[in-house]
Amino acid sequence: MSAPSSSQCRGSFVGHDAQWRISVAKGLSELACPLAHGESSECFRPTGQKLPILSTYNIAMRQLLQGRADEVTVAVRTSVNQALRLAIRHHSIDLGLEEVDGLIIELYPSLVHRDRAVRLSAGQVLAEIVSFCYRSGQVSWFLAEGIFGKFYELLRDARDPVKETILITVGRVGRMTTANFLNVALSCLISRLADPNPALKGIAYMQPSEFISGTLVHTLPLLFANRNEVVIDKIAHNLGFSPSTLFLDFSKDILTQVFLLPEQAQTDKALDFILQLMPTPSGGSINAQTLARSCIDPKSVQAVSHHVILMPPRSNGDQAMQALCRLESILPSSKGRRKTPSLDGIGKFLKAHILGLISYLVGKLQGVQGRETIASKQQTLRGLGALVNHVGPEISIVAPQIMATLQVTLSVPELSDVTVDSWFIFLKTLDPEDALAHSGPTSASLVSYWQSILRYLVLEIGTDPGPGPDGLGDVVDVSTIEVLSDVQNKLLTIRQDWSVEGRLHRLLDRVSSDSVTMTLQALKEVKSLLGEQRSFFQSLASGDVFDTLIGRTIRVLSSIAARDVDDMEEIRLIAFECIGAVGALDPDRLDLSPGDSRPTVLRDFADEEESTLFAMHLIKDVLVSAFRSTSDMAYQTNLAYAIQEMLKFCQFNVSLMSSGRFTTSASLKARTRWDSLPKHVLETITPLLESRYTMKEKPLPAFDLPIYPQRGTYREWLQQWTTCLISEAKGQAQKIFHPFRSVVRNKDVGVAHHLLPHLVLHALVSGDGEKTWNIRSEILAVLEDQVNEKSSSSTDKKLLSAQVVFMLLDHINKWARLTRKEPGDRKGEAKRARGSRFGAGEQLAKVDSVLSSIDQDLMAKAAFHCKAYARSLMSFERHLASLQERSANSVEIQSCYERLHEIYCNLDEPDGMEGISTLILSPTLEHQIRQHESTGRWTSAQSCWELRLQQSPDNLDYHIGLLRCLRNLGHYDTLRTHVKGVLTRNPDWKPSLVGFEVESAWMIGDWNDVQGLVDRTNASTPPIVMARLLLAIREGDSKDIAQALSLARLTLGNPISASGGREYRHTYEAVLNLHLVHEVELIHRFASDQVQMSTSRRSQAQDELTRSLNIRLNSTLPSFRTREPILTMRRTAYGISYDVLAGEIGRSWLISAKIARKAGHWQTAYSAILQAQESRTAFSLMQKVRLIRATGEPLRALQELEHYLQTPVDKIAHESELKPLKAKAELLRARWMDESDRYEISEVHKVFHQATELWQKWESGMFYYGKYQDRCFDSIPLADPKIRGLRMRLSTVRCFTKAMKYGNKFIYQTVPRLLTIWLDMGEDPNVNSHEYFTKINAEIARAVGGVPAFKWYTAFPQIASRVGHVYPPVFEVLARLISAVIKEFPQQTLWLFASVVKSRNETRETRGRNILERLKVRAFAHSLVNASVAMVNGLLNLCDFPAPDLPKNAGPDARATLSMKRDIPQLAKLMPSPLIVPLQESLTATLPPTSSTVNSHHQPFPPNLPTFNSFSDDVEVMKSLAKPRKITIHGSNGQTYAFLGKPKDDLRKDARLMDFNSIINKILNMDSDSRRRKLYIRTYGVVTLNEECGFIQWVPDTIAIRHVLLPLYEARGQKGWGSELQAIFERIRKASDNEAGKIFANEVLPMQPSAWLASRLAYSRSAAVMSMVGFILGLGDRHCENILLDANTGSVVHVDFNCLFEKGKLLEVPERVPFRLTQNILDGLGITGAEGQCSWVFRIASEITMGLLRENRDTLMTVLDPFIHDPLVEWEDEKRKIERQANRRHAHNRSQIDLRVLAKTALSSIEKKLRGVYRASRDRVEKEVPTSNLVQMLIQEATDNANLGKMYPGWAPWH
Repeated sequence: MSAPSSSQCRGSFVGHDAQWRISVAKGLSELACPLAHGESSECFRPTGQKLPILSTYNIAMRQLLQGRADEVTVAVRTSVNQALRLAIRHHSIDLGLEEVDGLIIELYPSLVHRDRAVRLSAGQVLAEIVSFCYRSGQVSWFLAEGIFGKFYELLRDARDPVKETILITVGRVGRMTTANFLNVALSCLISRLADPNPALKGIAYMQPSEFISGTLVHTLPLLFANRNEVVIDKIAHNLGFSPSTLFLDFSKDILTQVFLLPEQAQTDKALDFILQLMPTPSGGSINAQTLARSCIDPKSVQAVSHHVILMPPRSNGDQAMQALCRLESILPSSKGRRKTPSLDGIGKFLKAHILGLISYLVGKLQGVQGRETIASKQQTLRGLGALVNHVGPEISIVAPQIMATLQVTLSVPELSDVTVDSWFIFLKTLDPEDALAHSGPTSASLVSYWQSILRYLVLEIGTDPGPGPDGLGDVVDVSTIEVLSDVQNKLLTIRQDWSVEGRLHRLLDRVSSDSVTMTLQALKEVKSLLGEQRSFFQSLASGDVFDTLIGRTIRVLSSIAARDVDDMEEIRLIAFECIGAVGALDPDRLDLSPGDSRPTVLRDFADEEESTLFAMHLIKDVLVSAFRSTSDMAYQTNLAYAIQEMLKFCQFNVSLMSSGRFTTSASLKARTRWDSLPKHVLETITPLLESRYTMKEKPLPAFDLPIYPQRGTYREWLQQWTTCLISEAKGQAQKIFHPFRSVVRNKDVGVAHHLLPHLVLHALVSGDGEKTWNIRSEILAVLEDQVNEKSSSSTDKKLLSAQVVFMLLDHINKWARLTRKEPGDRKGEAKRARGSRFGAGEQLAKVDSVLSSIDQDLMAKAAFHCKAYARSLMSFERHLASLQERSANSVEIQSCYERLHEIYCNLDEPDGMEGISTLILSPTLEHQIRQHESTGRWTSAQSCWELRLQQSPDNLDYHIGLLRCLRNLGHYDTLRTHVKGVLTRNPDWKPSLVGFEVESAWMIGDWNDVQGLVDRTNASTPPIVMARLLLAIREGDSKDIAQALSLARLTLGNPISASGGREYRHTYEAVLNLHLVHEVELIHRFASDQVQMSTSRRSQAQDELTRSLNIRLNSTLPSFRTREPILTMRRTAYGISYDVLAGEIGRSWLISAKIARKAGHWQTAYSAILQAQESRTAFSLMQKVRLIRATGEPLRALQELEHYLQTPVDKIAHESELKPLKAKAELLRARWMDESDRYEISEVHKVFHQATELWQKWESGMFYYGKYQDRCFDSIPLADPKIRGLRMRLSTVRCFTKAMKYGNKFIYQTVPRLLTIWLDMGEDPNVNSHEYFTKINAEIARAVGGVPAFKWYTAFPQIASRVGHVYPPVFEVLARLISAVIKEFPQQTLWLFASVVKSRNETRETRGRNILERLKVRAFAHSLVNASVAMVNGLLNLCDFPAPDLPKNAGPDARATLSMKRDIPQLAKLMPSPLIVPLQESLTATLPPTSSTVNSHHQPFPPNLPTFNSFSDDVEVMKSLAKPRKITIHGSNGQTYAFLGKPKDDLRKDARLMDFNSIINKILNMDSDSRRRKLYIRTYGVVTLNEECGFIQWVPDTIAIRHVLLPLYEARGQKGWGSELQAIFERIRKASDNEAGKIFANEVLPMQPSAWLASRLAYSRSAAVMSMVGFILGLGDRHCENILLDANTGSVVHVDFNCLFEKGKLLEVPERVPFRLTQNILDGLGITGAEGQCSWVFRIASEITMGLLRENRDTLMTVLDPFIHDPLVEWEDEKRKIERQANRRHAHNRSQIDLRVLAKTALSSIEKKLRGVYRASRDRVEKEVPTSNLVQMLIQEATDNANLGKMYPGWAPWH
């Protein structure tokens, strides 16, 4: 800043009155602070910036004091002096002697002014000048001489009033300074003690007295050390104290000086002198040790140590150490004796007081004890290094505090060098392992001060074979620093074996660090990794389900971008760049579940164990993180106090450190808890085990409730409400929460946010009615503010406060749900009652009363305003239910339906919208628009908007709606014309429409218009910032491009920051915009770099770019709405690159045509095809013929395709693409020819063959060719020669084996079918002897070695089921195949093969054992095989072990148990075992995401799967007839898994159904509609040990529907079953169907309850999927015990699959419904299900599932093939039964029934249903039914009252 000259200012103030001058002076006073340090609330002298404030102010002050007497009044002079004083205080450039003299001259008129106020204000300015010079280190004799010369002159010659002012000023100067000024000030005052004027004499006398009392801290230590008793007495007499009182008041400073005396003898004499001054206590004498006990408390010890450590660098170091020795020796030992001074004990001595020392040093650095000069802070940092040196390696106990301090001081330029020195001392002092633990933050912080420290970390201790290499994982990349090339090379050597996945995990850990510096450096490395390993990241984000690692990457990047700390712009910029590089990944294929670490205290802190675990949670997850991340010393102290108190509550004490000097011992439970804490937590809290922090409690002000309306900000409200609730906590809760009072009042509200839900819940369940009412009123105040149109609250306050309230309600509801779920046994109830005033029932009642008293309509509206649409939906449905219960009028109900429709639209749930639409009697135009836009029917939406505009042509919102439709349809010319027309009539709308205008301009290439529009607007909307970026790229200036990229990313990514890192789907549009920015940059980079490339390199780079962009597109949400903007932006970027990428524009149009066709946008697809043809893009007709077929003209499409294939290709961009494109066209032609039934088989066969010849290594071609031949074989007439069929089979096998080699897309179709063909033919003696079968067998043998084993593993259950194959050559190949798969994946296959080895079938058992014996030649396999055999034998013994009987007097809750160690010791001894725990997820293989031939090294299972660590000794025996046994397994990962052993039960059926369901899940995942709705079946692990025994994985956190419903009935006073219902069902059984339905509806169904089930979408869709699958399988016995609800997700889980294959229809009371869809199941589906209709969500999910099942019927039937070749035990029983009956009828002719025939008969009904063949009733003919009709028929059957009434009563059809 340059100051204006006096000539510039002269005369500018002339003529202004006094009031104006006063206002200017006051304004200048207020301006000083903002000029010096911005908006900081703390006033301090600026240190970094150089501001010549004083020179500028001096000119202004001069002008203000020029004028007439009436203009320059006393008030003016006083105000000017005040402003000048503040200007000096904030001045930051050193003052010279001439400047000081000039200031004194300027002040002289004010010093001698007649008015005392003016004189005193001038004296204050002089004192401020002296203080400034002293603080800035400019103290000199010359300065003192100049100022005091003027003072002496005035004291000699001036009037007495002026002399008075000078004396007061001199006293003020003396109190503000030391050194030169202090001596001169004293001399000046003493010289006036002889003044004849008594008033002046008194003033001169009073100033030293004040001075003396203010400087005692400096004078007394020297006086006592020198034993100057005379002066001490005079000072004491003057102040009215005794010498002993003076000593006690300043004991720590006096003793510091005493211990610093050069000789021990001098110290002893000084101590004796002090003892003589002290009064003798009654009854004894006093000595040095007694004095030490009374005066040297821990704080005093720390203070003395501080002074010693902080001795100036040129002082005698030996003297300082001797002083510490004396201090340590004077303190009494544990035995009460004085110790001999010794240097050896200094480290231990300092360690004992380390917390206080560190707190003091950090406080000096942060100015806690007062302002410190830079020199003082530098000395403090040196003292820190000295302290570290003295303490030694044990300084690690305070490492987090030291690291936090060093990171802060490093950023201060004047302190950076000293900081680096101390940092180096700190790291060298630590043990290597401890030093390397800090390598990440150190390397990130010291990028500019690196060399010595980094070389020490990496090249010296980093090479240590112990902790070294592993400890360097967090060191930042230094490849860009040339002088550290040796360090970088060493790091590369250490990390050369790291996988990319492992490196990414480490980087994400560092990105999540609490250190901003470390986060920034790690983000830069993530950015580099994204560029270097693009293919790796693309592999993570491809396929039907994305890798969990990419989900974690997105989660971490989003949360970092949303972090709310200072200096975040660069971090956000890089985070946004990384998010764009990852891409707008499909949220339906991502795992983004963060998991909630907040526990729920169920027993209101009455349970000691639960309370202790909660306190540990606060330490581990809340306090330590805040403690390690903050650099605010005061806040860190508050946190330390809270941690200290939590440690006491958890009964953690210093004995946990196993030190011999401690006498207190810790309990085993406490030690176990302590050991469970993570290492970084232990490092932080260990020093606090010995801390003695105290907190001064200030009385809280009275709180007026509710608090929310009285607080202006969200932070103030949250802090005060939390503080209020803490003050009201009781019992154990008070002990936990009380230490947080000072913590929650900090500016960081994270801790308060975490505590509040627990405090609210505690207040509700333990408080009285008044407290409950206060909680309710606070919640209502927040909710009402959301819907109050006149609210004065800021948007941030409203939104954040509402989010807190919603979080509170979720927490309370979770507590209520868990409390109800918890077993209410008497023991537990008694335990809770003892520690709480209220029992669980009363607590629930109080909580329910609060929840139910909140108006659901208010809740719904508030949630809607906050865009919490899911919560709004739930509340609106509850409100609607209450309206229906009180029979509200239809207008009110219809209004609710409209609002629900709007909510579903915002939730992007078209199924829900469709369902609600069926209930709306008269849809409004807005309703129709929402419906059309949500389902992508933009043309229909356009028509609605046009109608709207006809009605209201001047409504801006309607025009925007129309423009949005035109943009989504790609009609940019029309859009541009419309915008121009609208702006002609309404130019004021320009800001709202400029985005549409600029986007349409760049789309048609009018860049001049784009430039003009951008230049004329200051808006930062997405279209504008993208336009600026595109314009910069067109210009080609690299600097402008970089700036435009940064601006675009910061602007477009802002919604991600605002979301707080949550709700990826809701911020998907912002992510998509970042995706676009990254792709524009990629395309520009290629266009810029290609100029210097060779032709071949350019072609290669272009192929890489195209491939990368295609992969990125495929990973996005598969909708036209998402992908078309990407393609549009690509075409724009291609166009900017001129001719380089012109060919890509046509290909992009073809992709647009494809996605538009799939979305049903025929016109848009046709336009895109025309554009592609205009670009002369090869094979553009392929999309055209597909569009023709999609619009209902298959014959014309085929004709055009045939015609096109006969026309030569006129242009092709890349010659390498010709054959694949032509092959795809030929394959499409062959498939369409086959489907048309108009061509001869030979003709179709020829076209298929041509397609595979054109592209021989193509999975799709081989698969469809093989599938066609397979189907042709089934249609061969019996009269045809056998040789023809065998030749066709050979060709089919060859096609399928090649398809297996070349890709993975059709693995689940090819492998099972290939096995069936091969193995069935091998069992036919008429076929297996033929040479063609020999060739087939040889082909399979080659495939065993040529196809990766993981592909065979997908059908391993089918392979294992055929181990008893009768044809030796086939079994030889089969055995090789089984061995190959087991060798590759022994952990999984040994579990699947166990039932073969232990089979009751002798052939199967023998062959299984032989295969395993041959495998034992490999050492690893040998140990695993032996472990597997031993485990299976042990588990079989457990199943067969006799179950104990319960005593006769056992209660209803009694359980029989076995002891694993006592009863099955051989099983217990196997632990730990190398075998994996047989979880479903551990046994299910994953395939490579892309169709690649290079996949032999693919790992289908995750690494580090959990293995057996141990069994729990207790084995619970269930009460059911078979006495199943529940075992608990402790895994190697620390998790616990439960399994149910079932004796005398053939679990092969369950195992095969889990395989069947797993295949269905894969099919569902492959379909975008299914994937979007998250359709799936919950599966669980099943292990079959033989035909009679097995184990099923216990499904955790589930509850049977019956147990959900019965309490609801009981609450309504209704019994589930009784004599009355029994009589009704007896009448129903005898009645006709029509009459039965009426009786059931009128007399049974009124028992219906109504409840909102959690996670309704998951419930509805999982119920739909399993209903359809159950129907296909003929699954019966779906009573309420066999359908479970997942308590966490709400999804449905089916168990007990014993009643399969339509077995339910053969029961004594036949089942008449296809699946369970009773009234309560319907009620859980929502509003549309509650009124007897089936929820639209359920219906759509059912149709999608049924459609996919029918499309994949061949695959599914093949999966069921093992049922035929390894029949169930029940079929063997049925076979014997049929044979006995036949033999009784024909005794002379014994018949034999083939088990395979029984199996095929059972499976035939499944095959018919998969073809859609069904009949609704017996009097109708079977026929193939369309999917939607079939679903409707099934729903009607399932909900028909007649069918339900005729069901077995035990099935509970009324539930």
